Amino acid sequence: MMSILQTRAVAARKAEAEIEPMLLGRWSPRAMSGEPIQHGELLRLFEAARWAPSASNMQPWRFVYSHRDTPSWDRLFGLLNPGNREWADQAAVLVMILSKATSDRDGSPWVTHAFDAGAAWENLALQGTSQGLVIHGMGGFDRERARTAVGVPDDHAVLAMIAIGKPGDPAKLPDRLRKREAPSNRRPVREFVFEGVFGG
Repeated sequence: MMSILQTRAVAARKAEAEIEPMLLGRWSPRAMSGEPIQHGELLRLFEAARWAPSASNMQPWRFVYSHRDTPSWDRLFGLLNPGNREWADQAAVLVMILSKATSDRDGSPWVTHAFDAGAAWENLALQGTSQGLVIHGMGGFDRERARTAVGVPDDHAVLAMIAIGKPGDPAKLPDRLRKREAPSNRRPVREFVFEGVFGG
């Protein structure tokens, strides 16, 4: 059974070809309640990420997380840009996504590390959406400070952050964000898929 957030997205979006409803149902709300998430709920998200595909089964994704109202919360929250702080203060958990940019075998550059971590992020997002949680990925944060703040090794890339929480009341968002609290659409397939040659 789909959550209220999923149902809303599926009703608002129109696919060009028949796809699984769960894919249409994943979107990135900002309104969260501030309620805690139990560790078992969070573990299910990381378990979903664990089963993502990866080149040579290298599994380069890494996650650093913090529950709200714990000593490490401010460390992650303080990395967010002001625009994300406006609403992410009501998240239950913040997560930083990293990826190991070198091979476990010989230390050579691993060119698909970010691609593979993106697959793990999507698994996490779909799992969280199916659990009725808000899962919102963010690019707006200080990546350089993040390295020091959480002790990221030199051979790892800092990619993104995620705010996770239980759905909240959109009316509590700042005006400019409340107007954007709706599932977005996507560009048509013809704009990004080409046969034989780029743009052809």
